[in-house]
Amino acid sequence: MTPERKQLLVADDETNLRRVLTAALESDGYEVHAVADGQAAMDALKEHHLDVVITDLRMPVVDGLGLLQHCAEHYPNLPVILITAYGTVETAVGAMRRGAFDYISKPFDLAEIRAVVAKALRTGDLRTRDVILSGGDRARYKIIGNDAAMTATYDILEKVADTPATVLITGESGTGKELIARALHDNSARRDHAFIRVNCGAIPRDLMEAELFGYERGAFTGAVNSKPGRFELAHGGTLFLDEIAEIPVEMQVKLLRAIQEGEIDRVGCVKPTTVSVRLVAATNRDLKREIAAGRFREDLYYRLNVVPIHLPPLRERRSDIPLLIQHFLETHAARFRRPALRLAPEVRACLESYPWPGNIRELENVLERCVLLADGDTIRLRDLPPEVREGSVSPEPGEAVGAEEDTDSDSDASGPGGLKERVREATARLERELIVKALAQTGTNVTQTARLLKISRKSLQIKMKELGLREGNG
Repeated sequence: MTPERKQLLVADDETNLRRVLTAALESDGYEVHAVADGQAAMDALKEHHLDVVITDLRMPVVDGLGLLQHCAEHYPNLPVILITAYGTVETAVGAMRRGAFDYISKPFDLAEIRAVVAKALRTGDLRTRDVILSGGDRARYKIIGNDAAMTATYDILEKVADTPATVLITGESGTGKELIARALHDNSARRDHAFIRVNCGAIPRDLMEAELFGYERGAFTGAVNSKPGRFELAHGGTLFLDEIAEIPVEMQVKLLRAIQEGEIDRVGCVKPTTVSVRLVAATNRDLKREIAAGRFREDLYYRLNVVPIHLPPLRERRSDIPLLIQHFLETHAARFRRPALRLAPEVRACLESYPWPGNIRELENVLERCVLLADGDTIRLRDLPPEVREGSVSPEPGEAVGAEEDTDSDSDASGPGGLKERVREATARLERELIVKALAQTGTNVTQTARLLKISRKSLQIKMKELGLREGNG
């Protein structure tokens, strides 16, 4: 399917403000849904697959804090941006410590809100989906894995979680670095204070200082109000700097001082602010190579690397793959309201031998797709993506990898029409198959199907009309 525009929700009881924000954001290419109160916003969340929520703090029926709480419970990965008047800035800061992505004080510059929205979207795109269990025999520290390397990691967590020691977590993307950082926070005396996450890769270089240390009113163009940085927001709690290698070298000196001295300087302010923060950093890069290349300061590296934790890639902890498979099958079967699914023997062999370059995140995405597309109660080879079928180390004897449902490939390749025409036809077939199966999963409810396919309801209706599919009761 063609890529969908990012969808934003604007909730504000001021009609003019809704109109201004909607016009500005739509001009930037976003699809904007505007509502007048928190309850209407909750209804919109059910109706659309949203990427960012922008909400006023004070609204009738359900206010911004109520909407934030609703999102935290039902849409935990959805960034929520608060708009607040000057007198409620303290409340907004408190809300950020409870999970809001950011806040903007009135009056604000449209450039500011555009920058915050762009940052929220980048963070959402970069965010690692971690593997969490509510309990049970498969989990320790809410982490799935009994491999020897993971057991060693648990031992380190037990020793250092309730200390102020700085921790550096390394590992490939998708291995669960944020989950380790949260475990350190949740098992420390700081657990009742804020856990503030910063994805350094999502912040423009020229805004890095203001993001980390805050700024005073008038410090630069667009700074119409003073604003604390992430260090101040994390005061008393934990600051998690993800992708630490993305911080520019010129900023690393200031970061080193903040860690060593426990003081930060807001941009435009000459008086330092004292902060008490437990710092956890993470990266998927080799920092020693970055040091050799002149992109990372050696003194900062040694200040961060007090307690190193390395997370192995999934291909090096294969004994955990069956546990992860079972967890994801159960999770997504419940999410899509499907009965328990089982894996055909050749599928299990394929999944356990595939190298998983995208690690746990890739495994989850593959199983989510399989649960959605599988016919009956068994996941078969044809339900796996081609790259997984073809990339496994040792396919089952007698089972040609990718053989299922490929009987017409030769005739398609030699048929009439050029490459572009055949691609369009294949795309249409795939879109129809995905939509039909998703409609079956939701009882032909178009709204729920759109959410399942992560497109807007309007786009789904247009696509159904193009493909000759009848609309149900959505």
